[in-house]
Amino acid sequence: MTAARYPLPDLADLPEDIRLRILEVQEKAGFVPNVFLALARRPAEWRAFFAYHDALMEKEEGSLTKGDREMIVTTTSAANQCLYCVVAHGALLRIYEKKPLVADQVAVNYRKADITPRQRAMLDFAMKVCLRSHEIADADFEALHAHGFDDEDIWDIAAITAFFGLSNRMASFSNMAPNPEFYLLGRVPREKTK
Repeated sequence: MTAARYPLPDLADLPEDIRLRILEVQEKAGFVPNVFLALARRPAEWRAFFAYHDALMEKEEGSLTKGDREMIVTTTSAANQCLYCVVAHGALLRIYEKKPLVADQVAVNYRKADITPRQRAMLDFAMKVCLRSHEIADADFEALHAHGFDDEDIWDIAAITAFFGLSNRMASFSNMAPNPEFYLLGRVPREKTK
């Protein structure tokens, strides 16, 4: 893997609010995901990016689970050929779904993955938003309604797909590398800290 095209800023040089948030992530994860530092080179954009990320990925409303959300990200990021997001969000998917193989399956071909018909319908829609959003029609909504998704859930699926389309492109053009720690998350038990 070649080096990132933009050097990561030093944590000590970042504005306090960003530095504190990154330290919280480090405390929880045990490392600092590269995306947090890579985007911090532009503090205003970092704040906007993570505010929208959190609004989409950490919301409590709607029927999408954390696993569903990560499944959308992993599947569409694979379609966009974004190594960083497939590896990072595949790790989160393994953790949330507690099925280590599913993340690899949806990254390669979600149509053959060990997922529910509801999740397959969700990913069919996400992929259409990802690749052919101009073709979305009322029939696409009806197909999702048949699986129990309401219009707000459908908005969430589309918004997550669109937001990570941005993220995929930023990670790819800047040559952002996935942290080595992501590769084992959800595959091997995490060491307990005392």
